Amino acid sequence: MELSSLNPEQRQAVRTVDGPLLILAGAGTGKTRVITSRVAYMISRGIRPRNILAVTFTNKAAREMKERVRSLVPKRRLVDQDGQAEKPTICTFHSLCARILRRHITKLGYKKNFVIYDETEQLGVVRRLLSQISLGSKKPDPYAVLSLISRWRNTNSDELIAEDQDLADLAKRLVSTYQQTLKASNAVDFDDLILLVLRLFAECPEALDECRERYRFIMVDEYQDTNNSQFELVHNLAREHRNFCVVGDDDQSIYGWRGAEVANLLDLEKHFPEVKVVKLEQNYRSTNSILEAANAVIKNNVERRQKKLWSDKGAGEPITLWEFRDDEEEAQALVEEINFNRSIKKVKWRNQAILFRTNQQSRPLETALRKAEVRYNLVGGQSFFDRREIRDFVSYLKLFLNPYDDTGLLRIANIPARGLSNATMEKLLRLSQERGCTVFTVMRDESALGQFQRRTVGSILDFVERVESFHERLNRPIAVHPAKPLKVWCTAWLDEVGLFREIRRMEKDEETAENRVRNIVDLLDSMDPDFVPADRPVEERLHRFLEHISLDRERDEDDEAGDAVTLITVHSCKGLEFPHVYIAGVEDGLIPHSRSKAEGTLDEERRLFYVAITRAQVTLTMSHCENRRKFGEMIPCHPSPFLKEIPEELVVHGNEASSEPATDEEELVFFASLKASLE
Repeated sequence: MELSSLNPEQRQAVRTVDGPLLILAGAGTGKTRVITSRVAYMISRGIRPRNILAVTFTNKAAREMKERVRSLVPKRRLVDQDGQAEKPTICTFHSLCARILRRHITKLGYKKNFVIYDETEQLGVVRRLLSQISLGSKKPDPYAVLSLISRWRNTNSDELIAEDQDLADLAKRLVSTYQQTLKASNAVDFDDLILLVLRLFAECPEALDECRERYRFIMVDEYQDTNNSQFELVHNLAREHRNFCVVGDDDQSIYGWRGAEVANLLDLEKHFPEVKVVKLEQNYRSTNSILEAANAVIKNNVERRQKKLWSDKGAGEPITLWEFRDDEEEAQALVEEINFNRSIKKVKWRNQAILFRTNQQSRPLETALRKAEVRYNLVGGQSFFDRREIRDFVSYLKLFLNPYDDTGLLRIANIPARGLSNATMEKLLRLSQERGCTVFTVMRDESALGQFQRRTVGSILDFVERVESFHERLNRPIAVHPAKPLKVWCTAWLDEVGLFREIRRMEKDEETAENRVRNIVDLLDSMDPDFVPADRPVEERLHRFLEHISLDRERDEDDEAGDAVTLITVHSCKGLEFPHVYIAGVEDGLIPHSRSKAEGTLDEERRLFYVAITRAQVTLTMSHCENRRKFGEMIPCHPSPFLKEIPEELVVHGNEASSEPATDEEELVFFASLKASLE
């Protein structure tokens, strides 16, 4: 097989087939290419495809690997002696275990036609169990309980340590009943898929022997992300033949909060003393300024395997560091820079990404992007404007502005509950369709209301009166706090309607309820546009606000289809790359997170920052704020201590960059680009 396109270390990793091997693959060093080339190389050496197993974490990664192997291996090598198709097994952990259980699960007392419960079905089981025990005034979040049950089942420890220890103890009490409930339904969940295979191997040695005979050459991708159960699974399979290759990077281990054990990679020699280690350090993604910053940060983690990324792409541009007054100013500046790059430097939106630590940071960023009519794609989190409480709030705004907006009316007519049931609204909608008018018109029509019971008519008329009252108040002058008239108007109707009270009543978990309330409070603080004079009617200000949070979807998209800025959490960006990266909120309390000191996870926070840095290919911009809005209040902020670990010579501060005079050549390039953008 031709390997000349690989660098020396990559070729060494591909050719080392027998015995245990650790491929220490730094960020952007081509690990997927190495894994797939290694599969193809083994097949070219005569190893039967059916004896090769490659395990990864996501279906997407598995599909990509399958496609690459298919393109590398001639079809004639993917058939057995009888001419039957024979392929290597490339799949996720859960897919592998499902295959094994389909063959052997009857040995564990299950029927062969078992079903796999998804998260919704698991939550249903947990809710039923919680309803059957006395918890007093406590109303634990079923999702949190389920998460802790999963952690408890996948740990080897006798203790389950959590931020809420009472909740952890409750989860431990429910584990046994939860498992019995699933088995009674001949169902398994995703944890069961692995745990039952481990039990199968322990109780039925013949099943383990069969799997070992089948999978004689094993590779595991993203090995630093394996938990205890996954570790035990692959070690059971590889312990005898020892043809065990793991690929990973301890510097990118960022999932400890969900059970990943970086020690699985760090301590590999304890289990395979003869393991050979190949380091992939040549990075094909980033410039050396970016890589030197990443190296400087990560070297401060003591417990790690030494490696140093480098690139032949040259130094590249220095890293830009900006400081802003608050998160609103930060968001506006980042969006202005993104649009400047697009207009003047011809950088597509899709080649730019904003990374952030917590979902709460998305609100000002999304608001600024919408205001500037910049398309964006939010990855790894729910859009701020798609959250239920925000949709309810905005529906109220649209309804008070335009009572004949059927969409908003039907959404919030009975939020909070006011006697307008689904049956009532369906009847009103049917009447409106028969009469060719809006639902609100029917609600004001006495002849139409004659078809409803007296109590229901009262509820309808009360609703109509409230909507008309707030619609009329839109044009009243507001004397108090003239700088924020829209916020004052909204606060009044929110209190009268009782939306906050309804959220707190409906949400069982107190913390979740308060987070939903705070989301609305945060939006309230951003509602009064600075460019609209304070003496203008509230109605005009509301029109402008609603315009800004709705992207213009009528623009010509001929050659811009799919062109959108990526907005993504740092945890979700691993494995991705972007030409131009902006990391927002590089502050103490965000990166590293405020919990990290108490939980002893500062090293993982540094790894998270390292992952964020190494997503950038060409330019990297980082920013922090003096103040950030949290829970409706401005909280003072300080730069992340990780920023001090980056050598000063690699960084140019935003204010310095803007104050330095441009060279003659830079001016010529700038004006040429400006002219071209206007033609």
